[in-house]
Amino acid sequence: MSDHEQQQPAPRRGKVLEALARAERKVFTRPAPKSAKAQVKFLLTRMEGSARSLAERVGTSTRTIERYRAGKLKKPQKRLQAALAEATESEWQPQVRAQARAQASTSSGMMVEVTAYFGFACKGSSDDGRERQITTEISPIYAKQILELQEAGATEGDLHPIVAEAITESYFTEWGTRAAGLRADFTHVSKIDFRF
Repeated sequence: MSDHEQQQPAPRRGKVLEALARAERKVFTRPAPKSAKAQVKFLLTRMEGSARSLAERVGTSTRTIERYRAGKLKKPQKRLQAALAEATESEWQPQVRAQARAQASTSSGMMVEVTAYFGFACKGSSDDGRERQITTEISPIYAKQILELQEAGATEGDLHPIVAEAITESYFTEWGTRAAGLRADFTHVSKIDFRF
């Protein structure tokens, strides 16, 4: 293993970003390739056969990519296995993913299930923040904003305020019919899942 491979940490996404990626995986009509050889072959077709581009994307050497393509290497190290899986899933079935995102952004919205600490800001509020488990719909307007931020490469910190606003709108204020002016923020996310 080269020094270059040892120095790069495994790619990590925040809980909200990972939940969005899981929601996209659930709409796939076929399973993504699982073996390292199949993942490399698939990614090479997406990168027009450029082993160098793929190697840079997953953080390994060109020679390593060529060995996986030839079947000489079978079991990648955890960091490379995670990078290959993430790259494969991000390229897998783009039309299916685009249809689900378009439907969520225009008509159906998304469902969110979250366990997190919610704190509140409102005039006359006596409700202290606490951990809550909430399952609620997110309107297509908020779904579109969340998906656009994700597409633009937003960080976890960029997504938290808009997700909190979407949950506040649908769950706490019931689409503006009660608790006018309430603002909820959430931190310490234990679990979050989205469904298209």
